[in-house]
Amino acid sequence: MGSVKSETFEIHTGTELVTNLTAQIRRFCRGHGDGLCHVFVPHATAGLAIIETGAGSESDLADAVDRLLPPDDVYRHRHGSPGHGRDHVLPAFIAPSMSIPVDGGEPDLGTWQSVVLVDTNVDNQHRRFRLSFLPAA
Repeated sequence: MGSVKSETFEIHTGTELVTNLTAQIRRFCRGHGDGLCHVFVPHATAGLAIIETGAGSESDLADAVDRLLPPDDVYRHRHGSPGHGRDHVLPAFIAPSMSIPVDGGEPDLGTWQSVVLVDTNVDNQHRRFRLSFLPAA
């Protein structure tokens, strides 16, 4: 069995809710064979999702997050921008980690699936994420 390979990446999210990580994940997995790619976001205000991108799903996701976690200043956790408390609740609904099967060095995603970082926190526009490849036995 091979050893786990791991790498940390830095990204700038700006004020966008969704940042697509799929290209970085594909590059990271290339040449690794079969196994699992684990994706982790070490932030208390961000999560990961698999969605279709480029067809309106980003806006639909933003609307759903706003309905589930209103951006109002109604949260007990208060610092930063108004409504920042929701940023800290987000990872309870959109997990900060996931594992993706890898077949022959290629993430086994469906035709329209993309891995995205979901981040409502506009106070911190610089994020890290860690990719780890666990080879098949």
